[in-house]
Amino acid sequence: MTTASRKWKLAQALEYKWWQNYLQKKDVSKYLDWKRNYWNNLLLSLSEYIEFPVGKNILDAGCGPAGIFMVLSGNTVDALDPLLDRYKSLEHFIPEKYPRINFINASIEALDHEEKYDLIFCMNAINHVNDIELCYDNLVKALKSGGYLIISTDAHRHEFLKKIFQLIPGDVLHPVQLNIMEYNTFLSKRNMETIHDILYKREMIFDYHITIAKKR
Repeated sequence: MTTASRKWKLAQALEYKWWQNYLQKKDVSKYLDWKRNYWNNLLLSLSEYIEFPVGKNILDAGCGPAGIFMVLSGNTVDALDPLLDRYKSLEHFIPEKYPRINFINASIEALDHEEKYDLIFCMNAINHVNDIELCYDNLVKALKSGGYLIISTDAHRHEFLKKIFQLIPGDVLHPVQLNIMEYNTFLSKRNMETIHDILYKREMIFDYHITIAKKR
């Protein structure tokens, strides 16, 4: 097993523990209502650049236990995450509430569809992956021509801190530590047109970006 694979496996184990610790303090109904409002507000913020999706084939890649799949009724939705089987032990993940969602317990690296989706969301997930080049390959390949890929992630603001985090894991939950230009280069290398890059939230070390890209 490579160092990168060991790092990713550790990150996945800690990701599940993080969700356990975080959600045990949250009332199930209140949390899920809050999360739906969060995703609806986020979709509203994107409405200048993409239409609110209805009747689309959509992938929620790296969906977590309460991903954007929650507010995508009226569409055909696959929700993909390598920890879904483990999330079933969490009260807040209730797959039966979403009978029209196809939940897939797999990593983005294992995604093997070609030109299936009109729209792919990859929210807060791309910096959790093991092989980022393969993940971008798979996401772009799975998108139909003219389709949209929406990726959100924390991106480093300062080059010197990025280098420190890469050398000495200061954020072990996130094996990938890059700035927004580096993330967006993965898109341009694959003939994706960046429609807009939204600085959604600014913090001391990271900026939270949402990038909207279209497949040519």
